Amino acid sequence: MGRLSGKVAIITGGARGMGAATSRLFVAEGAKVAITDVLEEEGNALAAELGDAARFYRHDVTSEAEWAGIVKQVEADLGPVDVLVNNAGILMFKSLLSTTLEDYERVLRVNLIGEFLGIKAVAPGMIERGKGSIVNISSVDGMKGANGLCAYASSKWGVRGLTKVATMELGHRGIRVNSVHPGGVDTAMTNFDSSSRDKVNERFTNVPLQRVSGPEEVAAASLFLASDESSYLAGAEIVVDGGMTVGQYYEGFPGAPGVPEA
Repeated sequence: MGRLSGKVAIITGGARGMGAATSRLFVAEGAKVAITDVLEEEGNALAAELGDAARFYRHDVTSEAEWAGIVKQVEADLGPVDVLVNNAGILMFKSLLSTTLEDYERVLRVNLIGEFLGIKAVAPGMIERGKGSIVNISSVDGMKGANGLCAYASSKWGVRGLTKVATMELGHRGIRVNSVHPGGVDTAMTNFDSSSRDKVNERFTNVPLQRVSGPEEVAAASLFLASDESSYLAGAEIVVDGGMTVGQYYEGFPGAPGVPEA
């Protein structure tokens, strides 16, 4: 405990799912947390649950003006920002040919431009203090292709590039920028019908670890990158996917679960 003692963190999309799990974990580890989201009811409830160490701020990450206001208010309420977790994101399932320009731009504005604006908003203060950690949430779909995820995969690949450039430009100023790439995570964004964890796991039998991730497992990666334990990590890509990007099983072939060794 206490791995983030004395640190102030902004977690976007922090009202539910991975963001909420990250908010809870950061508070448990001693941080003061600014939970930002457009989901006001859930965000206020989470802040009340976490007590004095957390505050909720309504925040549209696609607005540059709102970013400036959020950082200013957080610094007034909680202190200088040490950590930013760019977690806010949206998911859209459409084929490339069915995706409209409006669809495409909407996903990129939240998932990619929102992270770009977040970095720009917190970096000046971090530069002034000579330290800071920025954690950009990408996806396994930023490491590979995925049918039906034209806009989403594009945005998550973009986060990888943004992270590399930010590392080059901010690293020598004391700011570490890294990315986390979750695979399947049991959250409201992906578990549309609120199935049980066991039921969701049935859809992950082609993944080496044979199950979906819990949001707290992704939060643990963000905690590591936010903490001083990762002091020499810059531009790193931490993949939290149960082995999904390593490869997926050909059913019935040797080495797959339940198949005798050849």
